[in-house]
Amino acid sequence: MKAKRPNPKVLAQIDARKRHHLSHAQVQMARELGINPAKLGKLDNHKQEPWKLPLPLPQFVEELYPKRFGRTVPDTVMSIEERFGIEQRRKEARRAAKKQDEVAP
Repeated sequence: MKAKRPNPKVLAQIDARKRHHLSHAQVQMARELGINPAKLGKLDNHKQEPWKLPLPLPQFVEELYPKRFGRTVPDTVMSIEERFGIEQRRKEARRAAKKQDEVAP
């Protein structure tokens, strides 16, 4: 089968990971915190904005996560690509099951 392209939300997370030098765990933490990947650049302190929190973006996300969830890292860390692959396989399984149900009666 033809491999599907990730949707724009997934592409935005991949781009943010590369642009801001985040690890897979940090991207997952930011996603769970509800941080928009397109807005991560605003949160990143470039040492030119003294009014912002004086932490680089990866440390900023790692500081917020325990405050909200009470643990330092997510239970299972999964890369964006792995998560997309799992979702695609799940969708294909649903389609196959639906097709089987339509043919069976």
